[in-house]
Amino acid sequence: MGPHSLFTHRTLRYLPASTNRRTQPMPDTHRIKSGQQVDIATLPTSGKDIHGDKKAAKAEFHALREEFVGLQKALYAEGKRKLLLVFQAMDAGGKDGTIRAILEGVNPQGVRVESFKAPSKEELAHDFLWRIHKVVPGKGKITVFNRSHYEDVLVVRVDNIVPESVWRPRFRMLNDFEHLLAANGTRILKFFLHISKDEQRRRLQERVDVPEKNWKFSIDDLEKRKQWDTYMAAYKDVLEQCSTEDAPWHVIPSDQNWYRNLTIMRTVVAALKDMNPQYPSLDYDPAGIKVE
Repeated sequence: MGPHSLFTHRTLRYLPASTNRRTQPMPDTHRIKSGQQVDIATLPTSGKDIHGDKKAAKAEFHALREEFVGLQKALYAEGKRKLLLVFQAMDAGGKDGTIRAILEGVNPQGVRVESFKAPSKEELAHDFLWRIHKVVPGKGKITVFNRSHYEDVLVVRVDNIVPESVWRPRFRMLNDFEHLLAANGTRILKFFLHISKDEQRRRLQERVDVPEKNWKFSIDDLEKRKQWDTYMAAYKDVLEQCSTEDAPWHVIPSDQNWYRNLTIMRTVVAALKDMNPQYPSLDYDPAGIKVE
C-alpha cells in the first residue's frame, strides 16, 4: 500500500506554469479517514515531492495567512462558534514554530495558546480531561493546543505511567469528549507534525550546536528519541481510533517548515471559510449617524 492510499482522495488543482505544473494538495489531502488503517512508516515526512516550489509555497502561505486574519476577526465579532487547533509531534517536530507562523497578525483577544506538560498535583486529583475541558475555546475564540489531551494515551503509555487497562479505554473517552465539543459549536482540527528520524536528529543536534538554541535542548530528548518506535506505535493507535468526522487528524509532512506551514494554513482557512463567520447585523443605519 503506497503512502497516498492512506489519505482521503480529492481532485488536485494545478499550480501556475511557473511552478512546472506540480500538483498541490487540497486541504484534506493529508486527512486520515475515520476508521482507516494507518501505517505511519509509509506516510511522507517530506513535502518537496508534493509541492516542489518553496518560493511559491511561501507566497501562497502569506496570502492565506492574511485571509485567516480576516476570518478570525469575523469569527471573534460574530461571537457564536469556536475553533480548536490541536498540534502533536515528536520532540523537535515544529509545534512552536508552526504556531508562531500561523498566528502572526491575528487579534490576540480572540486567540489563546495552551501547552500541556506534566500534570500538577491538583490536576492529578481530577479526571484526565479536567485540565483540558476548562481551556477549550469559548464563543468567538480560537484556541491552539501545543500538545494536548492525547498525551494521556501517548506519554503515559510509552513510559508505563498507567497500565493499559487505564489508557486503552481513553480512546473512546477522547472521541466522546470531542463529539461533545463539536455538538456545542466547536470546529476541531488535529495535526500530527510528521518528521523523519533523520530530521529529528538534525534539529536536536542544531539545538546543541547553536548557543541561542541551547535552551530548547534537554537530555531527556535523547531518551525520548530512543523510544521512537514505541511512540510511532502509540501514534498509530491515536490516528486509527481518534480520527473522526467531528475531529479529524491530519498527518502533515513536516521535514520542511515551508510545506508544513502552507498545508496547515490551507486546512485552517478552508475550515473557517466553511464555517463562514459573519459580522453581526446592525440595529441602526450607520449612514445616518454623524459624530460631532
